[in-house]
Amino acid sequence: MDKKSLSERDICTKFITPAIEKAGWNIHEQVREEVPLTAGRISVRGNFYTRGKALRADYILSYKPHIPIVVIEAKDNKHRVGDGMQQAIQYAETLDIPFIFTSNGDSFLFRDKTGESDNLEQEIALEDFPSPEDLWRKYCLWKNIDDELEDAISTPYYRLDGDRKPRYYQTIAINRAVEAIARGQDRVLLVMATGTGKTFLLSEHKGEAGERQEIPVC
Repeated sequence: MDKKSLSERDICTKFITPAIEKAGWNIHEQVREEVPLTAGRISVRGNFYTRGKALRADYILSYKPHIPIVVIEAKDNKHRVGDGMQQAIQYAETLDIPFIFTSNGDSFLFRDKTGESDNLEQEIALEDFPSPEDLWRKYCLWKNIDDELEDAISTPYYRLDGDRKPRYYQTIAINRAVEAIARGQDRVLLVMATGTGKTFLLSEHKGEAGERQEIPVC
């Protein structure tokens, strides 16, 4: 097989997805492919407007459905293994994700923003892709999450059939609010832009008198 003749999607199907699955990730529950992030920035000039390029991540891996921790950017084999890194970093910053991978089907370039790895960036073999438990352990060390806090943070949201799924920035808001409350914060104020669905979220936890913490979301 001439790997350089394969499309980006072929590289995903034949090399990246098998490596993820072999590492212990549940393809049906923890892995999403070609995930749309934004429809593209709108630019207005007079009476006309144009929409910029939509953002779409090749892979988002989540430890739990509401906790995305990995973004992967794929390229075809005509590219170097790390050619998608700047693009992947942009997605990771948008999604508040600490673990970033790029691949061209030969290997992975791994960037760990938590500081819990020996190097900020390192190239790893396809068969060395880390398991969910390995990355979750680093995530908890980075966030200073102990066993008690982990139980509260990792518990899935309560949702009824038909409930709409939170957008990515709403998920970030919910997770930061839950984490603050789990750490003992009595009152939480979410700082979000107009029109981003504040009424859809739990915006304030009322308990005993205490400090109120602002949580910038986006």
